[in-house]
Amino acid sequence: MRVTMIGTGYVGLVSGACFADFGHTVVCVDKDPSKIERLNRGEIPIFEPGLDQLVADNVKAGRLSFTVDGSDAIRDAEIVFIAVGTPTRRGDGHADLSYVYAAAEEIAGLIQDFTVVVTKSTVPVGTGDEVEAIMRRANPDAQFAVVSNPEFLREGAAIEDFKRPDRVVIGVEDERAKAVMAELYRPLSLNEFPVVYTQRRTSELIKYAGNAFLAMKITFINEIADLCEKVGADVQQVAKGIGLDGRIGSKFLNPGPGYGGSCFPKDTIALVRTAQQYGAPIRLIETTVEVNDARKLAMAEKIRTAMAGAGGDIAGKTVGVLGLTFKPNTDDMRDSPSLAIIPALQAMGATVKAFDPEGMKEARHMLAGTTFVNGAYEAADGADALVILTEWDQFRALDLTRIAGTMTRPLLIDLRNVYRAGEVVADGMEYVGIGKP
Repeated sequence: MRVTMIGTGYVGLVSGACFADFGHTVVCVDKDPSKIERLNRGEIPIFEPGLDQLVADNVKAGRLSFTVDGSDAIRDAEIVFIAVGTPTRRGDGHADLSYVYAAAEEIAGLIQDFTVVVTKSTVPVGTGDEVEAIMRRANPDAQFAVVSNPEFLREGAAIEDFKRPDRVVIGVEDERAKAVMAELYRPLSLNEFPVVYTQRRTSELIKYAGNAFLAMKITFINEIADLCEKVGADVQQVAKGIGLDGRIGSKFLNPGPGYGGSCFPKDTIALVRTAQQYGAPIRLIETTVEVNDARKLAMAEKIRTAMAGAGGDIAGKTVGVLGLTFKPNTDDMRDSPSLAIIPALQAMGATVKAFDPEGMKEARHMLAGTTFVNGAYEAADGADALVILTEWDQFRALDLTRIAGTMTRPLLIDLRNVYRAGEVVADGMEYVGIGKP
């Protein structure tokens, strides 16, 4: 099939490359000339394991290409995806849909034969209706159908998620469009991965509801971790004990410094605003947003307390930080806990040395006054505390005896519970984890 992808951000690039790998002919379009130039040179603007090879293979096979001018690609396409950004709108917290609507108007002026226009961007309920109205006003004679097809990609495992999904959700109310989408995803249906067809508004809400539930689950276990510390329980055992219940499940029950990334923060806020707009406020998610924001600052206080006691002074102390991205296997710094925790430590007078395997290029623009170093051992050297913020695999088997010998004070503050306290202490270090007695 002939597919055009508007937007080469995380979702558009991964989706376009995967569709091409299924055998479709995909043209990815972006208004940013520098990004398209990089892609045409074989450079991938984001870090996602396996994506560079997937793109290279499909470009070489002639199934995947990149362009700034998408006019011909849109005219020739059977399916046009809108995969542009929907950031949080300043001032009111709603999703900014200006890029989506601009793409819709452009598409309307170019399509010729019947075309399926798919919103892949994460959009609030009713966006598909507005996209359809915009296109109809722009080109009353156009033959098209608007479909919702939300993405459920985990950064760091996006290719696997696309090719072996838990489910594919398609919001479609036109039989011709349904047949087109079925053919597009036929490689998945052959392997019997579930494809769920719904009404368009239902599909749009599924995406927000799913992300909000996962964010709430993370926030729940973070609050249980706080309670565990007060009562002398172990949050990891609590999580295991409740996660074995099939109704609850074990995923997203790992306590930490709060959720971040490109999806959960903006999607929870957007859902809250949509629910308020329709007079059906979702109090659980409103509280989830508030608790998560507060947790990041609370982690800075936890670090101060571990270093100097409650209300103690860490001015002039050095904190080594391991991990800056919101999760491992990505270079995404958006809403990462590090963006709140490190400035808070600096405001307390501490000096911060930090290392991240992939995120430092972006972090340099976002974390003023931070010293960026070349590895975990350099971050620990001369530090009064070493803090694990992101659980990259390379931080899981550090030589703690070596680290203890180079630190001013051998204190490990493990905000991801990567290590066992007994092993750390045996290697000559003090240990503070999350939700531990």
